[in-house]
Amino acid sequence: MVRIAGVDLPEAKISWIGLTKIFGIGRSQSKVILLQAKVDPQKRIKDLTDEEVSRIQKTIEGSKKVEGDLKQEIRDSIGRHKRIGSYRGKRHAMNLPVRGQRTRTNARTKRGKRVTIGALKKEAFAKMEQTKKTTETKS
Repeated sequence: MVRIAGVDLPEAKISWIGLTKIFGIGRSQSKVILLQAKVDPQKRIKDLTDEEVSRIQKTIEGSKKVEGDLKQEIRDSIGRHKRIGSYRGKRHAMNLPVRGQRTRTNARTKRGKRVTIGALKKEAFAKMEQTKKTTETKS
C-alpha cells in the first residue's frame, strides 16, 4: 500500500488519478508533479517502485501545501476574515454563500434543508387545536 502525505492511495488506479485523493492536488497538478518527479503518469500505483514513490513525496513536499497544512491555512484565512469583520467573514459566520451567489432561490447546499415558517402540517395543526380545546375546558 502506497502512502503519500498521510493518505493511502488506491492501488488499482492510474498514478495521476490516484494522486488526486490527496487534499490540495487536482488532476492537472498531479500531472505536473509526476512530470517533475520523472514518473510515467499512466503507470498504476501498485506498479510504482519505492524510489518513484520517494521522488513523488519529495516533489509534493517541496512544491505544494497539502492535507493538514492546507486545511489549517484555509481555516486561518476564514478566521481572519471573521475577526476583521469583512463581508466575506460575516457571510461565513452566517453560513451563507460567500462568493456572490443568489440566496433567494437555490443555495440549499450551504443553508441546509428548507424550513417553512408560518405553515403547519395537518398533524401539528390538529394537535394544536386539541391542546386549545383542553385548555379552554379546564379554565
